[in-house]
Amino acid sequence: MSAVTFPKSLLVDELDLPYNSDIVKQDEVVDTSRWSVIHELIFEHEGKHYRTFYSKGATEYQDESPWEYDEDVKCTEVELKEVTVKQWVDV
Repeated sequence: MSAVTFPKSLLVDELDLPYNSDIVKQDEVVDTSRWSVIHELIFEHEGKHYRTFYSKGATEYQDESPWEYDEDVKCTEVELKEVTVKQWVDV
């Protein structure tokens, strides 16, 4: 697992994450809290793909933007692979 740290200014100001649909490959809600919705974000930058997480306010009354309190954002380099999974299903 290759961890990389990007300045928040690069992600938000230059790459327009998490809103830039040209480089965002996946943006899924993975958790919620009382005040926030937590997202997993996969994006492409300079030919590589990275995973990171961000949160936004859960309602219009929670004024929280992605990475609001971070100066640097930790990301993990990822690649898309086919994975076989066993799962219990109803019969």
